[in-house]
This record gives sequence, structure tokens and C-alpha cells, in this order.
Amino acid sequence: MTKAHEEIISFIASGTTSQSVLAFFPSSEAKARVDELIQKKKADSLTADEASELEDYLELEHLMRMAKAKARTLQRGE
Repeated sequence: MTKAHEEIISFIASGTTSQSVLAFFPSSEAKARVDELIQKKKADSLTADEASELEDYLELEHLMRMAKAKARTLQRGE
């Protein structure tokens, strides 16, 4: 199984533009995996590896939100 955060890492590693950053959204598979991890966390049944995967994803999701905000600024020429 591919870890949810690997998708974001691959996107960043492939090189980006402001437009591609703004257009990026996780796949339905990644979203489903994160939903699964969140449900397991709520049920207090996450393994240590799953907890690490969820934390990695959430950190990268935050980074992508900041990158999207910066990309919008760059596109406006600010």
C-alpha cells in the first residue's frame, strides 16, 4: 500500500509551477487512506507506523496549504 504522503512528496520532487501548485489536490485514494487513518485514531487503534504516516501527511498538507497561498501571491505579482 502506498502511503498517503508519498503522493505529495512525488509532486514536489517532480518540479512545480505556481499553476501546478494551485491545481494540486490529493487523489481519492490518498483521501480515503487519510480518512481511514483518522477513523483509526478516533477509535484509538492506530499502530505506530500508521500514526507516523498520518503525522507525515498532515505536516505535508499544511506545507501545501502554505505553498498554495504563496503561489496565489506570486500569480498576483505581489
